[in-house]
Amino acid sequence: MEESKRGFLPMRHGISLSKEMCPSTPQERERMIKIPYALAIESIIHVMLCTRPDVSYTLSMTSRYQVDPGEGHWVAVKNILKYLRRIKDTFLMYGGEEELSIKGVVSWKSSKQDIVADYTIEAEYIAASDAAKEAVWIKNFISVLGVVLSISNAIDLICDNNEVIAQEKEPRSHQRFKHILRRYHLI
Repeated sequence: MEESKRGFLPMRHGISLSKEMCPSTPQERERMIKIPYALAIESIIHVMLCTRPDVSYTLSMTSRYQVDPGEGHWVAVKNILKYLRRIKDTFLMYGGEEELSIKGVVSWKSSKQDIVADYTIEAEYIAASDAAKEAVWIKNFISVLGVVLSISNAIDLICDNNEVIAQEKEPRSHQRFKHILRRYHLI
């Protein structure tokens, strides 16, 4: 990839990956076996977790096809690598040169939920609950590290779903979501 053009986006607009792009002939399958698709995905995961959360969506889309990748999937992975090559001198930095800045901590996750939700609001509420659990874990982890004297400020959790916000403000007004309160509400 050193001699390749540098990419401007991790995935071009309008690109859609699917199972139909998987190899369909023995010759295609033989060619794809020689390509280090899983190794490339693993390398990108490491980079994403450390400094590049901006490639997480594209990585999520391409990593679904590790078992049987096709040429189109490989092109998408190469586009991520080209993008990373272009921005290799830029990265996220948590804190400054002299002290750790808690305001710079970011937790990023892109995945399918483990359970099936009955309503869109329930799916959003589950995601918000998982995010709150992650925030509590990060707060406790940073406290245990001992690099910050104390973390007493509340952690902001940003949610842009109006139904979830209404449910949180007035949980009694939505009787069909009582099961959400029992299962996911942090009291």
